[in-house]
Amino acid sequence: MSKLVRNEQRKLTATYMNGVPMALVGIGALAPIVALAQSSSGSPTAAFVVVGCFISSLGLHWLARRHLKGLEE
Repeated sequence: MSKLVRNEQRKLTATYMNGVPMALVGIGALAPIVALAQSSSGSPTAAFVVVGCFISSLGLHWLARRHLKGLEE
């Protein structure tokens, strides 16, 4: 397999790995914030979920970036 093919496969994998944290932020972090803005009652559990999803998203994004360090010249 050529370097070009391996690089493209690595970039495709990193793109997928970065899409998961984007969905995690949208569903796990932004949705509860919007729901909280629309209602007056908030729960401490929701805050932990938002923070947890945001931190998980950052970690997964970091892993995707590390995966790209394997690109060959």
